[in-house]
Amino acid sequence: MAEVVLFHHALGLTRGVIAFAGDLRAAGHVVHTPDLVAGRTFDTLEQGVQHAQETGFGEIIQRGARAVDGLAADLVYVGFSLGVLPAQYLAQTRAGARGAIFLHACLPRSEFGSAWPKGLRAEIHAMDADPFFVGDGDIEAAKALVAESSDVRLFLYRGDAHLFSDRSLAAFDPAAAAVLERRVLDFLADR
Repeated sequence: MAEVVLFHHALGLTRGVIAFAGDLRAAGHVVHTPDLVAGRTFDTLEQGVQHAQETGFGEIIQRGARAVDGLAADLVYVGFSLGVLPAQYLAQTRAGARGAIFLHACLPRSEFGSAWPKGLRAEIHAMDADPFFVGDGDIEAAKALVAESSDVRLFLYRGDAHLFSDRSLAAFDPAAAAVLERRVLDFLADR
């Protein structure tokens, strides 16, 4: 059993993110789902990203950091898109991380440190033609992280949907999401 902190994407704590957390709980894991946008949800990715920009990405990261205050150190950090910011920050800077899973996004490792933590296993999941993941440079950051550490794996799925693992959104891809979830559960089973 792993203890997981699952950070939502820019649309907020959607039914799909809550359902994903529920699936992890059903597999026996303890899952925390901090709300980084004070109970709000957004209808479009553009609205959610605009809100995050107005709030400040640094503040989003710090909200994530405050959300784990008082929790044990040996956590697995999972982030959906925008939620990768606090997930990756904490995985790289908070001692004791048991693992990290970045869904639909990846930042350059240099954003949060000079090296990937030794022995920290991580997975990155995204679609190979996702305009955000590919177009915004996340794929290069992910490939560089994989090249730097044998503990990091990149899984690319065929398609161009960004939030394909959120079953409450039109971008949901049931087949790809099922494979992603199985891989996440396999990863957590070893944590």
